[in-house]
Amino acid sequence: MLEKKEKVLEKKAAGELEKAKDFSKAKNKRAAIASLKRKKMYEQQIEQLGNFQLRIHDQMIMLEAAKATTETVDALRTGAKAMKAMQQATNIDDVDKTMDEINEQTENMKQIQDALSAPIGASADFDEDELEAELEELEGAELEEQLLEPIPYHPVHVPDNRQQVRPVPQKASAEEDELAALQAEMAL
Repeated sequence: MLEKKEKVLEKKAAGELEKAKDFSKAKNKRAAIASLKRKKMYEQQIEQLGNFQLRIHDQMIMLEAAKATTETVDALRTGAKAMKAMQQATNIDDVDKTMDEINEQTENMKQIQDALSAPIGASADFDEDELEAELEELEGAELEEQLLEPIPYHPVHVPDNRQQVRPVPQKASAEEDELAALQAEMAL
């Protein structure tokens, strides 16, 4: 509304300026001065309206800031009440009691898992010593197969002035010694 009123007053001031120019051309000095006085009054009213608008904008900004402050304070109060309620609902004895219950449930779960993982039926009747001996026998047979496999021969490229030398397998003798020791143990 203030902006509309300001536009109307600007038009009136412009109209009075035009009238003053017309009176000045017509050599009517008194009427020209009266038109300039009315123009000045309109300009003063325009300035007042501008100040009113500025005050209203200031008030709007202050109200928005006050609203934000109020919301912030309300949020802080709500948070403080929630924390206070949590502190009242939870004391150290309750925490200790809860931790004891958790530890007890964990221990119960371990016992249940141990009971479920215990061998039953035919698997419970196997002798661990026999199984370990069979495993060692399998490992020995696997090692023997590895030792009996031929060592791959890869020719080495030798420059023109040198003769080609066949690599000497050094690991084979150590493996053979190990195989002989293992066979001696098995013979027992």
